[in-house]
Amino acid sequence: MKIAGLASNRGRNLRHIDDVAPGGAEVSVVLTNREGAPVLEAAAERRIPTEVVVREEGESREEHEERILERLAAYDFDLVCLDGYMRVLTDTFLDAAPTTVNVHPSLLPAFPGANAHEQVLDAGVRTTGCTVHVVTEAVDDGPIVTQEPVPVYADDDEGSLKRRVLQEAEFTAYPRAVRWFAAGAVDVETADDGTPVSVTVDGDTDGSFPARRLVSEDRADTLRYGENPHQDAALYADPACEEATVVGATEHNPGSKAMGYNNYNDADAALGLVKEFDEPAAAVIKHTNPAGCATADSLADAYDRALRTDAKSAFGGIVAVNRPCDADTAEAIAESFKEVVVAPGYTDSALDVLTEKGNLRVLDVGPLGEGEGRFSERFTEKPIVGGRLVQERDRQSPAAADLEVVTEREPTDEQVETMLFAWKTLKHVKSNGILFATGTETVGVGMGQVSRVDAVTLAAMKAEKDADGKSAEGAVMASDAFFPFPDAIEEAAEAGIEAVIQPGGSVNDEDVIEAADAHDMAMAFTGTRCFRHD
Repeated sequence: MKIAGLASNRGRNLRHIDDVAPGGAEVSVVLTNREGAPVLEAAAERRIPTEVVVREEGESREEHEERILERLAAYDFDLVCLDGYMRVLTDTFLDAAPTTVNVHPSLLPAFPGANAHEQVLDAGVRTTGCTVHVVTEAVDDGPIVTQEPVPVYADDDEGSLKRRVLQEAEFTAYPRAVRWFAAGAVDVETADDGTPVSVTVDGDTDGSFPARRLVSEDRADTLRYGENPHQDAALYADPACEEATVVGATEHNPGSKAMGYNNYNDADAALGLVKEFDEPAAAVIKHTNPAGCATADSLADAYDRALRTDAKSAFGGIVAVNRPCDADTAEAIAESFKEVVVAPGYTDSALDVLTEKGNLRVLDVGPLGEGEGRFSERFTEKPIVGGRLVQERDRQSPAAADLEVVTEREPTDEQVETMLFAWKTLKHVKSNGILFATGTETVGVGMGQVSRVDAVTLAAMKAEKDADGKSAEGAVMASDAFFPFPDAIEEAAEAGIEAVIQPGGSVNDEDVIEAADAHDMAMAFTGTRCFRHD
């Protein structure tokens, strides 16, 4: 795709398009109707050929356009892009040239013509943006290819609004339109006289992952700082979210320090883990990883079992429970230093206990819902430089019937129950992740290792050194991905592991299974992995 660009001034959008080359498009020529236009120097720096065709005194628009076409005839181009070209084109040019598009600094049909930013501010609207449209003889009236919104803030003036529309809207929408044209995805329908009347874009449809996303969020709070004190941070809220979240949680201990970036991040991780379970569950989180997790008949018992996995690491951590917090659980939580407690409600007596801790944040997220009703948000997102990764949430939760036993030894019913508990918890452990469990409580967690065998070693070490009244002896091991070699099984056997749940799928599965059989281990495959890389 080659572009002929027409500009009367700086040609910022043409320069940006040349810089990013959307869809492989390149600017083959820049033409201006103004001697000394800044775009000429910018094009020369990029080694783009330039042409200057000034409209002469007494020359009609049509005559001027014929001269422009003559000058452009020496160049190869498939699309004409206007950028601040201060002339209204006639059919003399439009009928002879390829499709011609322009970008206008408002959301057409609102605020057409000159002084769009002034019109926006005078009208008091709270959202503006830009529009890329096919050019017709009518000013700013051709069929729309794409648009991009930007907010209008109370302290905006024309200068600040102009900068934001250019950098946040035009620099996004114009390359997008060019990319669509380059891909052959744009169909411009014309009337009988050749006037463009509508535009359709292949693939620009709704669905799980649409071609375009527009995200609107409101700032809920300005945080004390980000991950580190030298980083500024803020919290933005999605007002349409129906799921219980820490973002909109009620703070029951208003005298405590305000929630920080890390507090929100860890509290979200803790809440996400306890939502996995129907039974009373408690989790202690440190740096978004579970220091311990358990389910039990009572919330207090679940918390005690979770804490005893690694009480040392739980110091200064985040606690989440999936039932309204009662006094017994609150008293146990208050026995050691914690940063945040997250629960779907509190009894009055529990609040009496917890609010005695001056800096403990006590968050009430409201009812969690039942079963799948706990999860209304389908996707998770991770910003990266220059973009955003979007994926479905990992809602897999295998049942006993889904497991494929691959060893000579069959797991017991109790071991299968532990396998399923361990898998739900392991989904919330950073990869490479290994988790040891007995019953429905964690024993040792090895997280975030670059070697899977090292993760096994770490889980065994944590179980031996830091678990209170627990042991890896006779425990179940869960792995978030397959074992590439038998070495991790050998390491687990030395720690006393008797059953394993893992995805399977390695080219060395037979060797891994053989090692498990040699140590009289039971092993089941899930057929799916549960990486967590955030």
